[in-house]
Amino acid sequence: MTELLHRLDGQVMHLTLNRPETLNAITPDQRELLIRLLGDASADPEVRAVVLTGAGRGFCAGADLRGGAGSGSGGGARGGSGGEAGSGSGSSPASGERVAGDVARMLRLGAQRLTAAVLDCEKPVIAAVNGTAAGLGAHLALACDLVLAAESARFIEVFARRALVPDGGGAYLLPRLIGPQRAKELMFFGDALSATDAERLGLVNRVVPDGELAKTAHEWAARLASGPTRALALTKQLVNASLDTDRATAFAAEAAAQEINMTTTDAQEGVRSFVERRSAEFKGR
Repeated sequence: MTELLHRLDGQVMHLTLNRPETLNAITPDQRELLIRLLGDASADPEVRAVVLTGAGRGFCAGADLRGGAGSGSGGGARGGSGGEAGSGSGSSPASGERVAGDVARMLRLGAQRLTAAVLDCEKPVIAAVNGTAAGLGAHLALACDLVLAAESARFIEVFARRALVPDGGGAYLLPRLIGPQRAKELMFFGDALSATDAERLGLVNRVVPDGELAKTAHEWAARLASGPTRALALTKQLVNASLDTDRATAFAAEAAAQEINMTTTDAQEGVRSFVERRSAEFKGR
């Protein structure tokens, strides 16, 4: 069975975690393939939007830690773990002995790289969250640019339940989305958050009936795919960096992005269509 399905529908890349028997807990091989495909999407002008979802009744239960040493992917998965510290990534000696630096290295090369691949993808990434998104699975969804949730979706910060610290960039993402106090509440208690409550807190853009999730995600992605792709990439970059910079740096980045964007075909088409009082036709270039 192919553990990560990927297909191009028009100019939308659909990525589906395909291990439904484990609620799509991520293996190292899946993680590496997902990172590669997101990088490919950035570089491919024929890909103008990405949809990420899970097969079956769960989006992603985190990392599959059942493989023991060598499975290091991070985030709270099937088997009862809440984070990446429960497994290795080939960093320990052959004896299996853990040495200082192994866990930090495993996080950098595993869960953090996956989250960064979503944040750094130059195309808009939509999470279509079906069912449970736990641990790293929740952070994978929240790293996406837009989040659609089925009514049955649940978001769970499971780490504290196992005396673990959040990984996969969770402590970076959550406070930026909902503020530090709300983030601490979710992370300290580890309670399941319904799709409706996630929308109320601002973690989710929209909640839709389960049967409409895939259709809505594709409609949103198709709309993005018909847009000015390079302008969207630069906008994503500016917004993602905005909370980490001072005003002068943010303004300088904005000016640089404007300079770059005005060299694109789509920007020239946008200005031309405005002057000619017609709808713009963007090519993603």
